[in-house]
Amino acid sequence: MKLYATSIPQTLPSWATVISNDAGLMEIQINDEDPGFHSIIEKLSTEIEPGIVGVKASDLSQILSIKMVDNNEENHLENEI
Repeated sequence: MKLYATSIPQTLPSWATVISNDAGLMEIQINDEDPGFHSIIEKLSTEIEPGIVGVKASDLSQILSIKMVDNNEENHLENEI
């Protein structure tokens, strides 16, 4: 899994790696098979819609202390975390 962020903490968990930093946009690779990542996902899992369980990107970015890029906005506005 990949995340795109404009701001990250100095230290990321062992399951998250910055793979590129181009003009302030960082691409972060998540090792979704890492037990530490699974532990976080289990803690953050909620029912997003009736019958659909998942993790909200905003919750994941908050636990990582990163500022993610919101690809759903026309101008790629940043989510303030």
